[in-house]
Amino acid sequence: MDLSEKLQGQLANLPAQPGCYLMKDAGGVVIYVGKAINLRNRVRSYFHASSDHSGKTRELVRRVVDIEWIIQNSELEALLLEYNLINRHQPRYNVRWKDGKAYPYIKVHWQDAFPKVTVTRRVDTDGARYFGPYTSSWAVHQTLDVLRKLFPYLTCDRDITGTDARACLYADIHLCMAPCIGSATQEQYRAMAADLSRFLQGETAQVVERLRVEMGSASEKLHFERAATLRDQLLAIERVVEKQKVISQQHLDSDVIAFARQDNDACAQVFFVRGGKLIGRDHFLLEGVAEENDTEVLGAFLKQFYHKATHIPAEVLLPAAVAEATIIERWLRDKRNGQKVSLVVPQRGDKRKLVQMALENATETLGGLRAQWQADTHKQEAALAELQAGLELAAPPTRIECFDISNTQGTAATGSMVVFHQGTPAKSHYRRFVIRSVSGPDDYASMREVLTRRLQRWQDLHAAQHAPGHKPDESFLRLPELLIVDGGKGQLGVAVEVLQAFGLSGQVALASLAKQNEELFVPGRAAPIMLPRRSPGLFLVQRIRDEAHRFALTLHRARRTRTGLASQLDAIPGIGPARRKALLKHFGSIDGIRSAELEDLAQVRGVSRDVARAVKDVLA
Repeated sequence: MDLSEKLQGQLANLPAQPGCYLMKDAGGVVIYVGKAINLRNRVRSYFHASSDHSGKTRELVRRVVDIEWIIQNSELEALLLEYNLINRHQPRYNVRWKDGKAYPYIKVHWQDAFPKVTVTRRVDTDGARYFGPYTSSWAVHQTLDVLRKLFPYLTCDRDITGTDARACLYADIHLCMAPCIGSATQEQYRAMAADLSRFLQGETAQVVERLRVEMGSASEKLHFERAATLRDQLLAIERVVEKQKVISQQHLDSDVIAFARQDNDACAQVFFVRGGKLIGRDHFLLEGVAEENDTEVLGAFLKQFYHKATHIPAEVLLPAAVAEATIIERWLRDKRNGQKVSLVVPQRGDKRKLVQMALENATETLGGLRAQWQADTHKQEAALAELQAGLELAAPPTRIECFDISNTQGTAATGSMVVFHQGTPAKSHYRRFVIRSVSGPDDYASMREVLTRRLQRWQDLHAAQHAPGHKPDESFLRLPELLIVDGGKGQLGVAVEVLQAFGLSGQVALASLAKQNEELFVPGRAAPIMLPRRSPGLFLVQRIRDEAHRFALTLHRARRTRTGLASQLDAIPGIGPARRKALLKHFGSIDGIRSAELEDLAQVRGVSRDVARAVKDVLA
């Protein structure tokens, strides 16, 4: 194998110590992250011509032009660093979670005197208790709906003193313990929050026992209302617990993990078994698994899952042994505050049946998802083919960019660029623009600025692409096959002029979408193109247009909020100091102006109906 002088020097100087290594391609992009007990031996093994490497590894080695390494004191430290590096760089050749988004957790704000319960996508060292991760936000909120009926926690932002005159509606419908009016003491409320936490961990027997003891105590003290409340809570919990499936008489506290794989995708299934009952399950998708053996895929998933998991059981049941079992067990023991954790590969009995059940679920889930992906792909292909035919393009447009402008009477104007690749959103390529050169409500000038800035970025990136250390913004590096602007012929004319200014006429297909009749206008054609009303091509264009509008509007609203309502009032055409003073005097506040009807605004001296309408638009 012919290696560059730089790479040969790096291989010669590798230390014989534990640590992590990062392999980079010609563009400086990290394409693989690994760890090793001995960096010298591990990294050099990739470049031995006699090694029996897989096709994936051979392709990786061909792309490597630079290697960086980070020495660690131990293999355990290297394991922790490896995860962080994979999470940060998302290397192409590593096994990793298919969706790099942050997963939701349930957060019990234990550090507060009266803990609330919220949903978050971050786990901080703030004294709170976290439960998760969950793959579905919908499932999290469904869980909270059930929890709140069992454990009526606070959702308001009141300063809890116990002396408020009255509670809110939630107390009346038994969805809050109402500590604000003294219906529950801090000790009672925190006991409830502790029960909620135990319930989420599957420790239902402890929760039920504590409530029974407290109910008996309340009854003996003749606190019959409190006893009745606890009785109802116990019955509700027992009804939920009855629905949990008993899958072992051994009172297991285990996570059961198995996975199915096909081509470059894998689906890992996790069963959460507490006290012999299945209290939940979840699945996680992996990619980058092509030509990796099962133990490597399983090991990669274990490291990624338990880095994010907030609860570590004493036992993890697996379908096969993993090469790094000893170091993973040490790491999990540390996460479990020094308590032993075992990775077990059961050969027979109930535990083996559990692993088999997880495997069957993983296979079924992956099959269903792949069928859905395939159906979606066919729809996207049909939509792109229809756009190609309708717009008379040379080929289906792989990359489509759509631009939209959002402003209210010319204030806080913003523009958006959304990108669809192969008919699906490429959200990492979305970009927003704050309009700088335009005063007042001029959508044409704003669109001209946004398109000019986008194409100027493309031009600048290509001029600098061979500069040392240059790392281009991928969102601007490539031109679209189809550029869509939201609007009619006027916006189309602006786009034509901008493309001409950059010498791109004929290189980028162009269309504008007029919302009233959903017509597509293209250069050189007077009559609009009308795609069939229920066609996949029209649905795709509408979806892209709506996404561009939504994306522009979110920044516009944020800018309006930052500007402040009073400043927005000043910025409305026709509102000067005198009219602003008259409006504030008449309605008393900005909120009063916002809630006023159009006719009431127009009754204020000096305020015409047109100005009143502008006020409503801005403050809506």
